[in-house]
Amino acid sequence: MIRYDALDALPVRGALPGLDDALEGHGTAVLVAPPGTGKTTLVPLVLAGLLDDGRPARRVVVAEPRRIAARAAARRMAWLLGEKVGESVGYTVRGERVVGPHARVEVVTTGVLLQRLQRDQELADVDVVVLDECHERHLDADTVAAFLWDVRAALRPELRLVAASATTDAQGWARLLGDAPVVEAQGVSYPVEVVWAPPARPVRPPHGMRVDPALLTHVASVVRRALAEREGDVLCFLPGVGEIARVAGQLGDPTGRGDVDVLQVHGRAPAAVQDAVLSPGARRRVVLATSVAESSLTVPGVRVVVDSGLAREPRVDHARGLSALTTVRASQAAGRQRAGRAGREAPGAVYRCWTEAEDGRLARFPAPEIKVADLTAFALQAACWGDPDATGLALLDAPPGGAMAAARAVLSAVGAVDDSGRATDRGARMSRLGLHPRLARALLDAAPDVGVARAAEVVALLSEEPPREYGDDLAAAWRAARRGGDAYAGRWRAEAKRLRTMSAPGPSQPGPIPERSSRPSQELTPEAATRQAPGPARDGSARPSPALSSSSAAGRGVAARTGDDHVAGLVAALAFPERVARSHGGSYLMASGTRAELGDGTGLRAAPWLAVAVADRPVGAGHARVRLGAVIDEETARRAAAHLYAEGDEVGWADGDVVARRVERLGAVELAVRPVRDAGSGLVREALVQGLRTEGFGLLRWTRDAETLRQRLAFLHAHLGDPWPDVSDDALHARVDEWLEPELGRARRRADLGRIDAGQGLTRLLPWASGDAARLDELAPERVEVPSGSGIRIDYADPERPVLAVKLQEMFGLAETPRIAGVPLLVHLLSPAGRPAAVTADLASFWKDGYRAVRAELRGRYPKHPWPEDPAKAEPTRHTNARLRRT
Repeated sequence: MIRYDALDALPVRGALPGLDDALEGHGTAVLVAPPGTGKTTLVPLVLAGLLDDGRPARRVVVAEPRRIAARAAARRMAWLLGEKVGESVGYTVRGERVVGPHARVEVVTTGVLLQRLQRDQELADVDVVVLDECHERHLDADTVAAFLWDVRAALRPELRLVAASATTDAQGWARLLGDAPVVEAQGVSYPVEVVWAPPARPVRPPHGMRVDPALLTHVASVVRRALAEREGDVLCFLPGVGEIARVAGQLGDPTGRGDVDVLQVHGRAPAAVQDAVLSPGARRRVVLATSVAESSLTVPGVRVVVDSGLAREPRVDHARGLSALTTVRASQAAGRQRAGRAGREAPGAVYRCWTEAEDGRLARFPAPEIKVADLTAFALQAACWGDPDATGLALLDAPPGGAMAAARAVLSAVGAVDDSGRATDRGARMSRLGLHPRLARALLDAAPDVGVARAAEVVALLSEEPPREYGDDLAAAWRAARRGGDAYAGRWRAEAKRLRTMSAPGPSQPGPIPERSSRPSQELTPEAATRQAPGPARDGSARPSPALSSSSAAGRGVAARTGDDHVAGLVAALAFPERVARSHGGSYLMASGTRAELGDGTGLRAAPWLAVAVADRPVGAGHARVRLGAVIDEETARRAAAHLYAEGDEVGWADGDVVARRVERLGAVELAVRPVRDAGSGLVREALVQGLRTEGFGLLRWTRDAETLRQRLAFLHAHLGDPWPDVSDDALHARVDEWLEPELGRARRRADLGRIDAGQGLTRLLPWASGDAARLDELAPERVEVPSGSGIRIDYADPERPVLAVKLQEMFGLAETPRIAGVPLLVHLLSPAGRPAAVTADLASFWKDGYRAVRAELRGRYPKHPWPEDPAKAEPTRHTNARLRRT
């Protein structure tokens, strides 16, 4: 029996006429409805015509970002209809499908819908698609929306699309869906009191996956405070599974009376636990949850929210070849969503574990996943869809060019796309496995050697990172999962079974499309996370791919002979070829060039080679840290990273001279090195140029004249510009071909550079063509004649103001400061002993004002030299008074 009383109480009912008009007139709509209004439950039932209101029967697919939300929504709708799940309303999530033959509403994860679109682009049996929780901006959800708009525009204009969200960029989604009408529903919200509850002492900001334990201790204390001060259940938001476990351990029995249940809700939690949270409890509850509880679920009984203020977002470091979820400050929008959970059923309160001042500095919205995540799976989806660059997809945010280039490089390396970026047959097959392309490659290529079953088990282990207590040795973690009776081991066995089933058919028997959620659990690295991959390509060049059959005689034989360490290492190396690493100087150097270190107490330390499956960079560390790896040998490394193999002569500048070697390498890892005596002249020349850059032009022979010439040219360039050349180091490096050839081309080693006359080279840069070179001595003379008749060398060390250092008596009678190229010289007037007595750029002013003090100081010290009262009219001289009298 339909529960009309519950349905009539849902506030979204008032928006249904507007939604009907929008879909009838436009075919698309954006529905903005606050949490708790019934947008996820009532709207699909109405659109499907299941409420006996005269509407036509339609098939409706509702896409949710998470499995827990999909199951909860389906069960709630079935309850509203008075039915069991699977009759009129069913759901499909990874590894679980409850959909009867007469179901008219099916709730799926966005990953499942993405797979269906890849194999059936028309969605021929679907009338309406509702994309729920669009504001979360998950990559799969954005991709599904783009694909659906493509389908509607090109294949099925009658397909109706609804983008639904509690809070979203309504106008942005409206533009994306062809200027769709925006329909807003008014919610019934209760007031939520904000209590600012920051830690008493500062805590360290999050870094990577690390959260300051002091903050978690504070969050636990705030939960106890909330229990004491407020009524109702407490919902506490934490960034990940590890933090939930630690806070749960600190809470224990929160009140000390045994009257409160502590529940943990996250993507890894067993379905039974997730379901229990969504039903009213017999006792008071503390629900510790990740962001899964922000908007997709209603946890009944909650009157208080405790918000740690943290969230997890994916990040990719392309330079280091590392990807990971990282802990960040939650956005203001997330904070509003979380706080709203306390006011769904009655007035409530939110305890925020930060200051009110900090709140104003938080980001307004979370970063769209397409901007920060690993895009390898997305790029394969786009390639299989027929748009390798994703330039034709209707996306709210375009994928970053650098991330797409990195993704295409990975896909090319594993044979998933051809040179034009189109999906190959192998890429299409990889996409049907429902794995990240890296893991799909590992499963396809390892199975013929070690057997489908064993390869599937290791890939399943990599698709969801094992618990920390399993250790950092992948093979040991594999054995622990086999023995384990925990929730992780159960999920691992189910995934391994799915992968065995999916992998067993050959290329001519593709088997069923996997139904799989693409959202990684809270502590997975994006590269290791299982993501939703696309289906068959529209067009793609054929490339042979290995047949996978667990019944293969060769596969059985090799598998029987192969130990766990080898199997785990092979699979990990095939999945992450850039991370095959060789022991070097107490750490490991990956093929990507990143150096990694092992943690204390690891059993991997003695291994000469590792395949690094998971790595991060600890706070303040210069190198990455291996969190999960497997022992391999050089042969396995060569096989897995064959596309990184290179062999050739490498000539460079090292240890102060030219070093020529013949090197075999896997990326940055050197496999074999031997000296080369007859290196090519071009490579030697490049090495010498590198040496000049590293150690400077002091490697050349610089006479005094050469140094002076460079200074003179620098002076002319600074004051006259062209055609006088720039002779700075950068400029000389840029024109090395012009001024150091042919001498540089004949050099072979450091000693040869020392025989090259730098001055002779510089003369090649003079402006001979324009004829200005002939004016060098006129514009920047080496010497200038002073009144005494002496030719004094000019010091051009400072090109802005050359210096003329001359004895004071030799300048008598000169009223104006000497100039060159229109620039007055800086005159250093010296005592008879050659020591500085005065410095001036205005000689006339010095004679008038400064000379008197100098004369008073020096005439007693040097009585044999002339010190006239009026130097401007005196005779210049190089001699003493006695010499003057004799002449």
